[in-house]
Amino acid sequence: MSTTNPETSSVSIVAADPQERHRKILQALTGLLLGMFVSMIANTVVSTSLPVIVHDLGGDQATYTWVVTAMMLATAIATPIWGKLADLFSRKLLFQIAIVVFVAATAAAGFAQDPAWMISCRVLQGLGGGGLIALSQVIMADIISPRERGRYMGLFGAVMAVATVGGPLLGGLITDTLGWRWNFFVSVPFALAALVMVEKNLKLERLSPRKANIDILGIALMAAATTLLLLWVTRAGQDFEWVSPTSAWMVGGSLLAAALFVVVERSVSEPLIPLRLFRNRTFTLAVVASLSVGLAMFGSGVYLAQYMQLARGATPSQAGFMTLPLMAAFLISSTLAGRHITKHGNWKPFLVAGSVFLTIGLALLGTLRYDTNFALVCVYMALVGLGMGITMQNLVLVVQNTTDPHAMGVATSGVTFFRTLGGSAGVAAMGAAVATTVTDGIQSRAAEVQAALAGMGPEGAKWATDMQAGRLPAVASMPHELRVIFEETYAQAISNAFLWTVPLAVLGIVAVLLLPNIPLGRRNAQEQRAAQRARRSAQQEAAAAAVGPHTGSLPQIRDERPDAGGQPGVSRGTDTAWGDTGVQPDAPRGTGTEATRRTGGDR
Repeated sequence: MSTTNPETSSVSIVAADPQERHRKILQALTGLLLGMFVSMIANTVVSTSLPVIVHDLGGDQATYTWVVTAMMLATAIATPIWGKLADLFSRKLLFQIAIVVFVAATAAAGFAQDPAWMISCRVLQGLGGGGLIALSQVIMADIISPRERGRYMGLFGAVMAVATVGGPLLGGLITDTLGWRWNFFVSVPFALAALVMVEKNLKLERLSPRKANIDILGIALMAAATTLLLLWVTRAGQDFEWVSPTSAWMVGGSLLAAALFVVVERSVSEPLIPLRLFRNRTFTLAVVASLSVGLAMFGSGVYLAQYMQLARGATPSQAGFMTLPLMAAFLISSTLAGRHITKHGNWKPFLVAGSVFLTIGLALLGTLRYDTNFALVCVYMALVGLGMGITMQNLVLVVQNTTDPHAMGVATSGVTFFRTLGGSAGVAAMGAAVATTVTDGIQSRAAEVQAALAGMGPEGAKWATDMQAGRLPAVASMPHELRVIFEETYAQAISNAFLWTVPLAVLGIVAVLLLPNIPLGRRNAQEQRAAQRARRSAQQEAAAAAVGPHTGSLPQIRDERPDAGGQPGVSRGTDTAWGDTGVQPDAPRGTGTEATRRTGGDR
C-alpha cells in the first residue's frame, strides 16, 4: 500500500523571552493534554466498576481479564502503527482521527449487552488509544527540546495522574448512583473539546512529501504473535491443560509468527519496527525497563481495584478512594521529577530510584491479605506510584534524546509498544494466576462453602447458581459467612499474582543501571531537521564550488546516516536511530573534540 505524505502548516516555537516561549508551548500542548486526559479518564472511570460490569454481563474471571487485556493488546499493536504513520502523514490529522475512533468506541461500550460486545468495543478503544499515546509524545518531541522536555513530560504525567486519581473516584460514584453504563459516556464532551483545541492551537512544520509503503504483513504477523500468546496465557489451565496439543499449537504459532515478523522487518523498505533501532543501546535497555513499568502500571490498576472489592468487600466508590495513595504518589513524583530533570538535566538517579521503588512496592503488594492493616496497604501502593511516576515518561525521554528526528515516531512508539505489551501480557498472566488460585482455593474449602449456602435458604440457591456458572462474585452483597471465604481466597490469589511480577521488576532495575548517562540535548526535533537540511544545502554548495562552472554534473552527495543495511549510503529518507555516542543527530559528523561529542556539544 503506497501513499504520499500530506503537508501541515509550518510553525516553529521560537521566542527570545523564556516566558513567551513557555506560553506558546503550553498553548500548543493544550489539545494534546486534553486528548491524553480523554484516553486516561475513559479507562480509569471503569476500573473500579469492572467487577460490577463483568458480573452484570454474566462474565467470569477470564472475561474480567479480557475486558482489560483486549484494549491493552489493541493499544500495543496499534501504537507502532500510529508511530510509523506519524513519520509519513500529518501528525495533527492522525491525532484527531485517533480521538474520534477512541471516543466512538467508548460510547458504543456503554450499550454493551454481553461480554463479547464489551470486549469488541474495548479492542476499538485500544486502536484509538494507541494513537493518542504515541502521537502526543511524538508531537511533543517536535516542539520541545530534550532538555526542556522533562518539565513538560512531568506535565503530561500530572495530567495522567489527575485522570488516574479522579477517574476511579468518579467511576465509583457514577456506578453507585447512575449505573456503570454512564462511565462510558463521560469522556465524550472532553473529546469534542480536545478536537477543537487541537485544530485551533496545534501548528506543526511542513513534512517533506515522499512515497512510502505501509507494512501490512508486519502488522498482521505482530497481531497474530501477541494475540495467540495472550489467548494461551488466559485460557490454559481452564479450557485446556498447560501441557496439551492446544497449548503446543498456540505457543508454536505465536513463536512462528514472531520469527516471520523479524524476517519481514529485515526485508521491507518501510518496516513497522525497524530492527536497527535495537543497535541503539539506550533504546534496547529502555524497552526492557518499560516492560516492567507497563506490568506495574496496568497490573496494579486492575488488580488493586479487584482486591479492594473482592478481598475487602468495598463498593466501587469506596475502592476509588482506597486506591488514592497509588495515584497521588504517581502525580507528585511525575511532576517533581520532571521539573528537576529540566532544571539540572540529571535524569539517571531518578530512573534508578524509581525502578527500585517500583520493585519494593510490588514485592510488598505480594504480602497482602484480606485483613492487612490498611495503613500498610497505603504505603505499599504509594511506593508503586512513586516508581511509576518517575520512570514511565522519562524512559521515553531518554530514548528520544538519542534518536534521529526522522525516526522519532517509530522510536517513541516502540518504547510505548513494549510498555503496553508488557502490561497486557502481565495482566493476562496475573489474571490466569488469580483464576487458578481462586478455583483451587474455593474447591479446597468446598465443605465450608456448602455449609454457608445451606444456612441461607432460597438466597443460598441463587449464590450456588452463580458459582456454578463461574460468574465473578459480587462480594460486597454476600452474606457474612460466605463473604469471608471469598475475601480470604481472593486476597491470597491477588497477592500471589503480584509476587510473579517481582522478577521482571528486578530486571528493570538492571536495565536502568546499564543505561548510558547521555546529557539531554537542547534542540527539538523540528530544529534538528532544519539543521540537517541546512547542512546538506551547505554540502551541495561546497561540492558545486569544488567542481567548477564547466562541469556538467555534480558529484553524489552522501548522507552518512546508516541505511537499512547498516552501511553509509545515499540519503533514503528512512528512519534511523543513532547509537549511544552522545552526538546529537543534527551535529556535523566528524567534527568537534571527543569531549564535545560525549557531552552533547551544542545540543
